[in-house]
Amino acid sequence: MTSSFVRIEALREHVGRAASVRGWVTHLRSSGKVAFIVLRDGTGVLQSVIVKNNVAPDVWERFQQLTVETSIAVTGEVREDARSPGGVEMSATALEIIGTSPTDYPIQPKEHGVDFLLDNRHLWLRSRRQRAIARVRNEIEQAIHDFFYERGFLRVDTPILTAAIGERSGLFETEYFDEGTAFLAQTGQLYGEAAAAAFGKIYTFGPTFRAEKSKTRRHLTEFWMIEPEVAWNDSNDNMRLQEAFVSYLVERALERCAEELKELERDRSKLATVVPPFPRIAYTEAVEILHRKGSAITWGDDLGAEDEALLVEDHDRPIFIYNYPKEAKAFYMKENPEDPRTVLCDDCLAPEGYGEIIGGSQREDDYDKLVERIKTEGLPMDAYGWYLDLRKYGTFTHAGFGLGLERTVAWICGTPHIRECIAFPRLMNRLWP
Repeated sequence: MTSSFVRIEALREHVGRAASVRGWVTHLRSSGKVAFIVLRDGTGVLQSVIVKNNVAPDVWERFQQLTVETSIAVTGEVREDARSPGGVEMSATALEIIGTSPTDYPIQPKEHGVDFLLDNRHLWLRSRRQRAIARVRNEIEQAIHDFFYERGFLRVDTPILTAAIGERSGLFETEYFDEGTAFLAQTGQLYGEAAAAAFGKIYTFGPTFRAEKSKTRRHLTEFWMIEPEVAWNDSNDNMRLQEAFVSYLVERALERCAEELKELERDRSKLATVVPPFPRIAYTEAVEILHRKGSAITWGDDLGAEDEALLVEDHDRPIFIYNYPKEAKAFYMKENPEDPRTVLCDDCLAPEGYGEIIGGSQREDDYDKLVERIKTEGLPMDAYGWYLDLRKYGTFTHAGFGLGLERTVAWICGTPHIRECIAFPRLMNRLWP
C-alpha cells in the first residue's frame, strides 16, 4: 500500500485517480458480494465500496474482521458521488488494519444516559454531533481572534494564579509557596485594565474558574472567557462593541459552519436575525416588564435564569439589560452619576432562553470611590495596591466585558447544555476523564 495518504477533506482533488486514506470505521454493511465501509479521519467522512470479485481474497477477509472504531488504511479510485458525504466515494482495492477494536465498544447506536456518556467522554467525542459542536467552537475561536486583530487590538495573556479577585464568591484556593493564599483566576479583567492603560485596546482569552456549587445547564467550574478592555470607551461604546462582536461571531458560524449546524439540526433562520443594534432595556424597566409577566423579582435583585428568559421571549436577537443596582454587581463598576444606586454596566442576554453570554461595564476610574468599594466589599486592600495605581497615575475612562465561550457556542449550536461545548467539561461533580 502506498505511503502517501490523503486527508478525506482533500479527496475531491483526486477524483478519477487512486488515493489512500486512513481513519476509523464508523459504519459497516455487506450484501455478501459488495461491502461498504464508512470511515472518518477528523477532516471528513468517506464511504468506501469493496466489490468481492474485484479485490484480492485477503482484502475481503480483512473486511470481515472489521468492527466499529477499527483504525484502517484504504486505497482505491476516487469518484464523484453527490449522494455521499463530501461528494465523493472510493472504490477500494486495498485494505489494511492498523488498530483493532473489540466488539464491546461502549457507545452503541442506542440511547445512553448523560452520565454514561460523560464517563466515556474520551470516546463520545468521536460521535458526529460532538464533532460538529467542536468544529463550530473552533470556528468561533478563530473568528474571535480575527475580529480583534482586524480592529487593532493586542492580545494579552493574564495570570491564572492571582492574589486579587474580581468577583465576590466562587474561589478555588491554593497555598502559593511563602506568599500565602493564591486563587485560580475568575477573570483576567483587572490585569486587562492595566494593559489597556499601556496599549489602548486589548483582549484576553483564557481559562477561568468558578467554585460555585451549581448544577445548572449554564455553569461549568472551568470555562473559557474573552475579555476586551478599551481605554476611553464608556458604557455606551462598550455595548456597541459587544453587539458588533456577537454579530460577527454568528455571521461567521452561518457562513463557514453550515454543514455542522445542519448536523445539529439548528434553526439557522433564528441566527440570521442577529444583527445590530440590539435592544437596550434599563434594569428598572426590566423589573417593571417582569412584574407584568408575573415575576416576583424585587428591585435590587440580580436577574435569575427564568427572569432572563422572560425578558428575551419577545425578541429575535440578543438584548442588553443595563445599569443594575450597585449591590448586585462587582466592586470595580463605575457608579452611575445619574442614579448612584446603580452602576454603568450591562448584561447581554441571548435569545431562545440561553441567558447571559456577556457581562460588561464601565470601570470605576475615581480613586476614592474605588477605595470605598473595596473596603465595603471587605476585600484585602494590600492585594489591590497595584490596581489602585491605575487610578493614581493618570486615571482614564475605560470599559470592557467578558464573553463566555461555552455559553456562546451552546447558543449558536442550539445545544441545551454547555457541557457538550468543551472537550472535557469540569462540573462540580466531575473531574475526569
